[in-house]
Amino acid sequence: MAGAAAFLGHLYPVFLGFKGGKGVASFGGLLLAMAWPVGLLWAASWLILLAVFRMSSLAGLLSAALTPLFAWAFATPQITIFCGALAIAIFFKHSANIGRILNGTEPRIGRPKNEK
Repeated sequence: MAGAAAFLGHLYPVFLGFKGGKGVASFGGLLLAMAWPVGLLWAASWLILLAVFRMSSLAGLLSAALTPLFAWAFATPQITIFCGALAIAIFFKHSANIGRILNGTEPRIGRPKNEK
């Protein structure tokens, strides 16, 4: 429960007006502490997806979506459900990013913001 509270606090930080934050990174840290094989798979998938797509938001969203599958294979059913719930929270928080990804306007790493 403490991990979930830390995750939500980073996903919706009070001091930043509930905007911004580091929820995906906190998700990764929570996974490493809760079920390290799942955390390692999450981190590897995030790095691979980042290298392929060059978009941090897309890598975070896709790796979060994969995490319940990793948990299903390597953890308990309770952890699988927990991972699914946190992944859903990540998708809700990143709805604006999802819109920009679909529109082709989400910035890519290594490129100026005005270049796609």
